[in-house]
Amino acid sequence: MLKINNLTAAVDAGQKTILEGLSLEIPAGEVHAVMGPNGAGKSTLSYVLTGREGYDVTGGKVELEGENLLDMDPEERAAKGVFLSFQYPLEIPGVPTMTFLRTALNAQRKARGEEEMSAPEFLKKSRALAKDLKIKPDMLKRPLNVGFSGGEKKRMEIFQMMMLEPRFIVMDETDSGLDVDALRIVADGVNRLRNPDRGMLIITHYQRLLDYIVPDKVHVLAGGKIAASGDADFAKKLEAEGYDAYAA
Repeated sequence: MLKINNLTAAVDAGQKTILEGLSLEIPAGEVHAVMGPNGAGKSTLSYVLTGREGYDVTGGKVELEGENLLDMDPEERAAKGVFLSFQYPLEIPGVPTMTFLRTALNAQRKARGEEEMSAPEFLKKSRALAKDLKIKPDMLKRPLNVGFSGGEKKRMEIFQMMMLEPRFIVMDETDSGLDVDALRIVADGVNRLRNPDRGMLIITHYQRLLDYIVPDKVHVLAGGKIAASGDADFAKKLEAEGYDAYAA
C-alpha cells in the first residue's frame, strides 16, 4: 500500500539532512510501528509523508497504492486518504469543531467525486462516535481544540480520524501526554479502524501504546534510516534494552 524507497529528506533549506536512505513498505491491512531515539527522524518521516512545508525531499520515492505521493500537494494527499494525527494538535480559535470537520469531510468527498454528506447524516454519525470516545457534546460546540486538555485533544483527533475514515493513517506520538484511561480510549478508537483495506504507521517512543494497539511489525529508525525490524515482541526488547545498539 505504502512503499518508501531510499528516501532522503532535509530541513533548513536542504542544509541539514534528517532522513538518509530510508526504505519501508506497509501493506494494506497492516499496522507498523516506528520507534527510535530523539532526533532520529521519526516526526520528519510523518511530515514528509503528509507534505509539510520546510521538509525537502532530496532523493528517493514514496508511493501510495501505486501513485507518487511526493508529487501531490498536502490537500491532494488528504483527498487520497492520508491522515496525520499530530503529536501536538493545533488550536484554531473561532472555528467551531463541527464546522471544521464537516467542511473537511465534504471537501475530501468532493475531491474524490463523491456526494456531500447531508447534515442529518453527519450529526447522527458524529454523535454516535463522540459517545464511544467519551467526548462530551459541549466539546463539539467549542472552537477546535481551544481550551482542551492534552487527552481531550488526542481524543478529538481520533474522533476526526473515525469521521473521515482515511485510507492510510500516520500517528505521530499520539500517546504523548495521555494517562492510562485516555490511552485506552484512543487505542480502542484506532483498533476499530483496523481493516484489510487500511494501512497504519504508528510513531512512538514507548512500548506502552503497543500494548493496546498491537502492530504487525516494529521498526527502529536510527541514523535517518530503518536500522532493524521485528514482530510485536521486538518493541518490548527495545523498551528493555534501549536504542544504543542501533546508533549510527
